[in-house]
Amino acid sequence: MELLFLLLLLVVASTVFLLLHRHHYSYSYSYRRRREHGLLPLPPGSQGMPLVGETLRLISAYKTEDPEPFIDDRVRRHGRIFTSHVFGERTVFSADPDLNRAIVCGEGRSFECSYPSSIATLLGRHSLLVMKAGPHHKRMHSLTLTRFASLPLLRSRLLPDIDRLVRLTLGSWGDGQLLPLLDQAKKITFELTVKQLMSCDPGSWTEELRKEYLLLIDGFFSVPLPSFLSSRFTTYGRAIRARTKVAEALRGVIRKRRRDEKKDSSSSSSPSPSPSPSPSPSRSREDMLDELMDGFSEEEIVDFLLALLVAGYETTPTIMTLLVKFLTENPRALSIIKEEHDEIRARKTQESEPLQWSDYKAMAFTQCVINETLRVANIISGVFRRATTDVHFKGYTIPKGCKVFASFRAVHLDSENFKDARTFNPWRWQRDDENGIFTPFGGGPRLCPGYELARVEISVFLHHLVTRFSWDVAEKDKLVFFPTTRTLKGYPIIVRHRHQKVSEKVMR
Repeated sequence: MELLFLLLLLVVASTVFLLLHRHHYSYSYSYRRRREHGLLPLPPGSQGMPLVGETLRLISAYKTEDPEPFIDDRVRRHGRIFTSHVFGERTVFSADPDLNRAIVCGEGRSFECSYPSSIATLLGRHSLLVMKAGPHHKRMHSLTLTRFASLPLLRSRLLPDIDRLVRLTLGSWGDGQLLPLLDQAKKITFELTVKQLMSCDPGSWTEELRKEYLLLIDGFFSVPLPSFLSSRFTTYGRAIRARTKVAEALRGVIRKRRRDEKKDSSSSSSPSPSPSPSPSPSRSREDMLDELMDGFSEEEIVDFLLALLVAGYETTPTIMTLLVKFLTENPRALSIIKEEHDEIRARKTQESEPLQWSDYKAMAFTQCVINETLRVANIISGVFRRATTDVHFKGYTIPKGCKVFASFRAVHLDSENFKDARTFNPWRWQRDDENGIFTPFGGGPRLCPGYELARVEISVFLHHLVTRFSWDVAEKDKLVFFPTTRTLKGYPIIVRHRHQKVSEKVMR
């Protein structure tokens, strides 16, 4: 045991020495290179402490309800483009909308995708988020846009599925029930994503899979320790094991689909009943898995599906929850939302009549509220990239190989870009207050392919929530932004049925 301890101590000491040497060498080399070639200076900034840089300051700031001082203080000292040292690397931060646009649109030319190794390992090298730009990424991104951003598909298939799943979940809520809204929203979006990707209906299998995703996502910004140092007691170790379980579950679905295809091609007889997870009947190349079966390996399909499930599980439900939180804190906006949705529901002949595409398009103020929630909350606070060539911008040089972080959050909350930028004001979007710098879904070749689907999901969820329930906040909750934007307690609320028919209220 003593020998093992000494060995681990030696490994840690050696790692620290090497990282400190690399830290010193990289800056010395970068300085000499810029001086020899007469390059413009790096953006100003601070490297913080050796080895850890300013990582701990960044994390501590984003674990509070007010993470802005980390970037605000540096912008005041250095300007909207500054240099820091986080997650083991020198990183140029951008709070400049023009540089952000150049970063997200310059992928494949001046920049390439670059995320912390913990994210890349957990998502897989074939996931859309970490895959390098090129023909393969373009093909997968186009495929996802076709499945999730196609208006005909949204109208004819996705909207009915969303409406049904939202009704199913909200229909299980009891009068006076206490529930964490974030967990309920995640249940809806996860089951919908599984349905659209693999035609699997909600059940015990999807619920078990969802539990593993909780552990997987927790590991995104944890320290990626070597496998012999990771254990069940570390966040990263638990995330790795959860990733293994999720991947194995997805492989089971893929292999079963391949077996079913072979049976269908060799026999015209009806297939026997299949165990859970069960694909919906009459499926004919109607889900994402069907598309991926043609020309992609099993490993590529697993990484692709796993990453899309992460996106469906983590981002949209958080927007749903924060939208309800912001509306609850703004009674005037909530009153307008209720009136808008009550009028839509009053046009229905039956209370159970599903929403149509024309109903969704009639939710004008709802879209203003969604935009403002996206702007204020910034579920995606920014993106990591790496310079593939020396980039010259506004008197500075971002050297080849340097990591950059384009902060959407800093741009969205800058008073020079939006009036009273840190105040929730959905009415600003009635004036089209975008100015071309509103980027909640990223941009360039990595524009989020589910941007329109997310809006539909949020709108349908809000419609059924406000027309069927009223609610009170059960206990004060705290909003934090690391490792992801979320409320610590899941925003617990007490829901109560609206007993009076909406149509009767509107007619008065």
